[in-house]
Amino acid sequence: MGKGWKQAGIAANSAKKGAIFTKLAREIQVAAKLGGPDPNANSRLRMAIDAAREESCPKDTIERAIKKGAGLLEDGAQIEELSYEGYGPHKVGIIVECQTDNRNRTASEIRNIFNKNGGALGAEGSVMWMFDRVAMLEAAKAGVNDPEEDAIEAGANEVERLEGEKCLFYGAPEDLKAIEGALTSRGWTVSVSELSYKAKNITEVSEAQKKEVIEFMQLLDDNDDSHRIHCTLDL
Repeated sequence: MGKGWKQAGIAANSAKKGAIFTKLAREIQVAAKLGGPDPNANSRLRMAIDAAREESCPKDTIERAIKKGAGLLEDGAQIEELSYEGYGPHKVGIIVECQTDNRNRTASEIRNIFNKNGGALGAEGSVMWMFDRVAMLEAAKAGVNDPEEDAIEAGANEVERLEGEKCLFYGAPEDLKAIEGALTSRGWTVSVSELSYKAKNITEVSEAQKKEVIEFMQLLDDNDDSHRIHCTLDL
């Protein structure tokens, strides 16, 4: 019995790792498609490759994803980016960004997760109004005492401290690359640089209700096609 449980656990971990690799490869493919196959000239691709390497994603998987995104391979459909919006449990607004090679499959699976777990998938615009579209950058700098000064100089309009030396910077969507370049020139190591969604207002829920919403979001995150999930909770 113990051996069987262990073998099942290994299989489950292997499947989870495979799903992570699939998501990482899709982001690499999309980044290469949008900005070209050279990571030195494509910061989104460079960061996607770095993220894949941190997860020990195989080198051939990374290289294959770059070639597929750049149109150098003709085996399989191209990945497209889609967004779905709706309400999770307790009327929490949720946006799910997906990367998929089959939009019909993805739409059906995301709808089922909402419908079967206390949520309601909405029409376009039903939840988007609850969020601002922003540039979001995660960066680290050794010995930083005043990230607000660097944020102002870089053109960001908000900064949040994370653990250790990391901070989150927010700015206007059109300023993403300018903020990234300015932070880099001021000694910051940028690990995430992307367009994101930031809730305008936080939905008030109890701790028990918050736990339900987090479990719901985990179901969305476990879907093979989900890429990023945004909500109106204070996490």
